[in-house]
Amino acid sequence: MPEWTTAALWLAAGGVLATIALGLVRVERGPANGDRMLAAQLLGTGAVAVLLLLARAAGIPALLDVALVMALLAGVAGAVFVRRIGVTPP
Repeated sequence: MPEWTTAALWLAAGGVLATIALGLVRVERGPANGDRMLAAQLLGTGAVAVLLLLARAAGIPALLDVALVMALLAGVAGAVFVRRIGVTPP
């Protein structure tokens, strides 16, 4: 893989990590449980994206498996939230 492609993947992973940091602010502030859960889903999706980018940039295929498990856990977390806590319409 060309060196500029690897650098672009690392830069993209950094950008996604920045959006994850912004999502943490939303998880803390809320204002409602639904907002917090959507931000948590953003964190899960961002983690999957970072893992996929790093797997390609660093050449570590095991990170693909970790990304798959993270994607499955994010879906389960959303289902559990809706089942246990529920989201009330505004």
